Amino acid sequence: MTQTSLQIFPQFTTKRLKLRRLLMSDCEDVFMLRTDKKVNKFIERPISRRDKNGAEFITRIHKSIADNNIYHWVISLQENTKLLGTICLWNFNKNREVVEVGYDLFPQYQGQGIMTEALNAVLDFGFNTASFKTIEAFTHKDNKASKKLLIKNGFLQDENRKDRENTNNIIFIKQND
Repeated sequence: MTQTSLQIFPQFTTKRLKLRRLLMSDCEDVFMLRTDKKVNKFIERPISRRDKNGAEFITRIHKSIADNNIYHWVISLQENTKLLGTICLWNFNKNREVVEVGYDLFPQYQGQGIMTEALNAVLDFGFNTASFKTIEAFTHKDNKASKKLLIKNGFLQDENRKDRENTNNIIFIKQND
């Protein structure tokens, strides 16, 4: 896998979307996304009381990108760079063959095929450019939309594994064909 930095971060354009680097100008939208009750209904993550505008999160993401520990994209429409959601590849295994995909999307953009389009671009990058062998997704057992998205995109539930950190999660995997 090649080294990545903020200057050479991979960005994609799909039929409707642009997957771009997270910018400090996204602070307010990041904060709103990470604190939206509907978005976070099935996500168990702490909400920082110190980070009132998303800047702390963006700084952490930029450092992780520079350290080659994450690929993190803003999902926006091509004609408007406003953040609709995010998608990332992170949690690389020791050999950098297995990676986890994570995603979130504002409720008003859900059910429109946006995440499917973004996920397809990220899967293509993950398998064909970054050369991962397996991409995993951890999702809450009651998150029907997320499970549907994963199954629609060729992920299979790995019923032999449990998420030790969150017993409500189930694990899906997709291997490079």
